[in-house]
Amino acid sequence: MTLQTTMQAATRGRWAVAGIFLANGFLTGSWAPQIPVFLTRLDITRFTLGLLILLFGVGAVISMTWCGHLISRHGSRTVTRWFGVCGSFGLLIVALAPNVPLAAIAMLIFGGSIGGMDVAMNSNAVVVERRLSRAIMSSSHGFWSLGGFAGGALGGYSIQNYGYLPHAVAVTAIAFAVIAFAIRHLIAEDRPQAVEHQKFTLPRHTAVYLVGLMALLTMISEGAVLDWAALFLHQELGADLAVAGLAYAAFSGVMALMRFLGDGVRNRFGAVATLRGSALVAAAGMLVAGLSPSPYLAIAAFAFCGFGIANMVPIIFSAGGNQEGMSSGTGMSVVTTMGYSGILVAPSAIGFVAEHSSFGPIFVALSGLLVVVLLMAGLAHRAEFAPEPLPAE
Repeated sequence: MTLQTTMQAATRGRWAVAGIFLANGFLTGSWAPQIPVFLTRLDITRFTLGLLILLFGVGAVISMTWCGHLISRHGSRTVTRWFGVCGSFGLLIVALAPNVPLAAIAMLIFGGSIGGMDVAMNSNAVVVERRLSRAIMSSSHGFWSLGGFAGGALGGYSIQNYGYLPHAVAVTAIAFAVIAFAIRHLIAEDRPQAVEHQKFTLPRHTAVYLVGLMALLTMISEGAVLDWAALFLHQELGADLAVAGLAYAAFSGVMALMRFLGDGVRNRFGAVATLRGSALVAAAGMLVAGLSPSPYLAIAAFAFCGFGIANMVPIIFSAGGNQEGMSSGTGMSVVTTMGYSGILVAPSAIGFVAEHSSFGPIFVALSGLLVVVLLMAGLAHRAEFAPEPLPAE
């Protein structure tokens, strides 16, 4: 295989993994406007909804735990294909659930497929970065946010005008089509790396867990906007469903824009400085959202928060994948699992608190978690290292 052919395959693989990120974000963003309907359709309390969201997170964490082992045996390309195809049907299964017990099973399956897809596609993005010898992580997450923006922006309107079930069918068809096309062009890692994780062991380096903690705190905030912003606007600020869906759409849209610009910003100012500035902006936006008296101010504040959060996760993930004394896969698996526990599991605790309180103070408290990330930003210095190219075949 010539160098030119290898680079062409890597370029196709770069756009293929971008398509997987896009589809994953679209499925996740399409779930956000379904949540108020899900609550009323099943006639459940916020606490019960929080438990169902917890099952989504449990499914995701279980699949994430096994995903590293599956990738070590079969490679990120194959595992991305498996979870991608399964994940495209996740939202439809949830929408078809007629009662709480079946909804619980559906949420477990949905979370498992989305979580496994997440780890696999991030791992494949690292493979592409090494093959191209340049960073693509921020822009890959940009495609995720772009998908989330499309799902959130179109979801509220579609549900209000056509119903929740036709919306879920349309989302499934679109996601499946994108994934089916993209998985044909994914690239695989070299064979020596495929046997790296045959036996599961936890890293002994404290630093990787502190980086994982930063990911956790950041993605708790991101998960709170995904799962509760629409309900906050609808139930507490009086917005209709179409307007309520714009909260996550604005958050994701601004995140998408900033993530496409993120690699350039990071190259100019450095990973640590970019992370500090981003955390400060995100904390300010979350604070204003929690104190907002009107839905439109809250939407603008969530958008400003997205402006800050946009490049925090890619920088933290890069730091996790470049930890000294361990493979990039090991560091990535720890940081990814801890981080996505925030976006998938922690919102259920927010549902419990919201049952006895309002959402405003919760969002104010979340701004404090982002300040903690600001104070810990120096731990992301490992993200300053450029990805190393793979040896020639």
